[in-house]
Amino acid sequence: MKNIWIMTLYTLREALARKVFLFFLGISALVIIGMAIIFSIIDTTALIEGINPSGNKVVLTEIITVLELMIISPLAGLCLLLAIFSSSSFVPVMLEKGNIDLLLSKPVSRNQMLLGKYFGGMLVVLINIAFLIIGVWLVISLKFSYWDFSFLSVILVVTFTFAVLYSIIVLFGVITQGSVFGMMIAYFIFLILSPVLLLGKERLHILIESDFIKTIVEGLYYIFPKTSELMGVITINLASGKGIADYQPVLTSLLFLILVLIYSLFLFNRKDF
Repeated sequence: MKNIWIMTLYTLREALARKVFLFFLGISALVIIGMAIIFSIIDTTALIEGINPSGNKVVLTEIITVLELMIISPLAGLCLLLAIFSSSSFVPVMLEKGNIDLLLSKPVSRNQMLLGKYFGGMLVVLINIAFLIIGVWLVISLKFSYWDFSFLSVILVVTFTFAVLYSIIVLFGVITQGSVFGMMIAYFIFLILSPVLLLGKERLHILIESDFIKTIVEGLYYIFPKTSELMGVITINLASGKGIADYQPVLTSLLFLILVLIYSLFLFNRKDF
């Protein structure tokens, strides 16, 4: 466990040295500062009174929650795209000639190396996501004097979604010893495959007569991670304080993550360096 933690911190230092961490943090800081400036200019009190003239606290809560989600939903998606890009080279860099030779000479097992890289990438993204979401939450909470702590659960959802996609990046990093293919697969699942499979499960099966094709769509839906639901319904429900109504997307995505990581460790241990 100690060696995994050391490799995790080593990955964080690597991100700092390559300015990945600071670039990510800089974008988040600009977004928070921009929001603070905009909210300082806009007379939000008059805006709220216009929408909710009766001053009903329940309506006010709903307005603020919707406002928070309108701001953070696209930002969380953008952060996830940046996180995939910024973390895609961690494993390939480790596998470069010289780097891997040095690591293999240390008293660290291959499993500890790869898991350290995995958790290190997650730590980089967790810090940046937490900084952005807490910053947005503070700006809105201070402006409206309304402190909705359930909104902070979005940090966990976005980080978990990244963790699932990052397992794919790690796998293809081990297979190809490059960053491009894993990054493209992660983007494909997040932007195209997951939304299409969700739509297919909910709507397209009505238009499909073939039971065989319906079975394929259903099977693919349960096999691949449910990033659309994680970043969609589950994020909205948690941010609104409603909790998770259906754990299936979380559990099946977690199972996918575990299986992909296990296979990555298996392949990594079989590689000849």
